[in-house]
Amino acid sequence: MNEFIRATEQPSHYRHLEKMTVREIVTAINNEDKTVAYAVEKALPQIEKLIAAVSDKMLAGGRLFYMGAGTSGRLGILDASECPPTYGVPYGLVQGIIAGGEVAITRAVEKAEDNETQGWADLQAFSVTDKDFVIGIASSGTTPYVIRALEHCRQNNIATGSIACNEGIPLSKAADYPVEVAVGPEFVTGSTRMKSGTAQKMILNMISTAAMIQLGRVEDNRMVNMQLSNDKLVDRGTKMVMEQLHLIDYEEAKQLLLQYGNVKKAVESRGNT
Repeated sequence: MNEFIRATEQPSHYRHLEKMTVREIVTAINNEDKTVAYAVEKALPQIEKLIAAVSDKMLAGGRLFYMGAGTSGRLGILDASECPPTYGVPYGLVQGIIAGGEVAITRAVEKAEDNETQGWADLQAFSVTDKDFVIGIASSGTTPYVIRALEHCRQNNIATGSIACNEGIPLSKAADYPVEVAVGPEFVTGSTRMKSGTAQKMILNMISTAAMIQLGRVEDNRMVNMQLSNDKLVDRGTKMVMEQLHLIDYEEAKQLLLQYGNVKKAVESRGNT
């Protein structure tokens, strides 16, 4: 574990943060954030391979699991939880698992990320099989909870990927489709919820969005299967129905939308595909 340098843990390029003005702080953070997209761009070939493998599994009926500890685990849960309302897929198709369980979503659980057996146990609780795909997320790339879980997946012929913000790390060796994004030192030394978290969120957006497009949950550039969970989404969906069916009457389009539950079914009810 000590043969590589964890760049995310290296000292910040900035000193005496407590002496900075607010303008200086936010300018420096913004300058650091600007480098994240470039770091992600360098990893696009790895990301592409990961997404292709994920999509193949999901198209064949498998599920996608994200697992991580701390910020990484919370980001996985966030991405998983947004798939059903955004794309109308069943709850459970994309799952987020965090070291320490649900309480760890809002509170740190001591030594949860160091538990070498719980990750695999948590996956087994979902009856994970070789039809599924598991992505381990860890900024450091050294989290035992995640690494050991991926190793168990490999032993059971379950395809895996990983997202880390250091290079040459153990997590990548445990994954079939590793992604390494070299974001460098954080503005606050070791605070990987910052640039590392931003990079992970960007990649998770890519994974879920591209996979849902591959699954046919998007038409043109529209979320035609979104859940109508609030007035804003009902209004958006109504206007989409009006546009696709060339309707002038808002209330007629809204009635159709509410009757059929989503834009896609409402439009198909009029014989349009």
